[in-house]
Amino acid sequence: MSTSRSDRRSRAVFRPSVALVAAPMLILILAACGAGAGVAPDGAAQPPAGGDAVGEVPGEDEGRRDGTGGDGQPGGADSFEDLANRQIVKTGELTVEVENVSSAVGAIRALALELGGYVGGSHAGTADDAATLTLRIPAGRFDDALSRLHDLGGEVTAEATREQDVTGSVVDLEARIRNLDASEAQYRALLNRASDIEDILTIQSRLDEVRGQIEQLQAQLDQLSELASLATLTVTVVPVVAPVEQTAAAWDPKAIFDSAVAALVGLGQAIAAVGIWLAILGLPLAVMLGVLAGIGMRAVPALRRRVPVTQERSAGPGE
Repeated sequence: MSTSRSDRRSRAVFRPSVALVAAPMLILILAACGAGAGVAPDGAAQPPAGGDAVGEVPGEDEGRRDGTGGDGQPGGADSFEDLANRQIVKTGELTVEVENVSSAVGAIRALALELGGYVGGSHAGTADDAATLTLRIPAGRFDDALSRLHDLGGEVTAEATREQDVTGSVVDLEARIRNLDASEAQYRALLNRASDIEDILTIQSRLDEVRGQIEQLQAQLDQLSELASLATLTVTVVPVVAPVEQTAAAWDPKAIFDSAVAALVGLGQAIAAVGIWLAILGLPLAVMLGVLAGIGMRAVPALRRRVPVTQERSAGPGE
């Protein structure tokens, strides 16, 4: 009986001890679980480091970051925004054959004004000679201008278009200008604090140099921006030539006469060149050949006279 009472007392003492030990352990476990769940200081749950937020489709955020949708295909909101902010310089050349060059030139000028552009330069001859116009058209109306020129009433015989992305150059120029602006502000602050004449002159010289660089880069940036905002389209208008007129225009008697005279002069020059060669090289050669011929003519009779005497001596007295 006493044993059971002592056991109950020991168990009663043990239970509070276990509770005192287990409580801190439980608190530590809960704290570790809370840290693993990424609880923010304000109590809002954050996704674990390196993982996705609860309820977020894996890979969706990556698709948005690289300008594609969740399926990896292009067409996200960022890609459209990037394309809209691209700086594209568009240029083109077009050659059109028309019946009336003057009317076509007037129509092209009116077309440029209608599309919100202007004629940057033109060159036209008299009457129905060929004419060339340089149009500056808003970049967004470039394709409309090409389509309207195809419907001008003539035949497009040549067409070439080019597009150049200058976004990188624009961004680079803007960054360099910002850096130079910051340097200029620092030099102005130093200039305001400088008291020595030599320091003032040195800082002012450097400030003028930085200001010159800024103006030079700003001019380049303005030029690129203008080229990107206004496309350049060069249109050459030529008259339609009838086959008979084209053949008649190709025959030029004066050109044929000049060509014949040139050939005759060339032949005379060739004959004169041969005569000069003969006079310089042939005369000494003829003199040399004459001397050799005279020596030979004198030597042959002497040889003929000596040959019979030699034969008689070789024959002997008994023959």
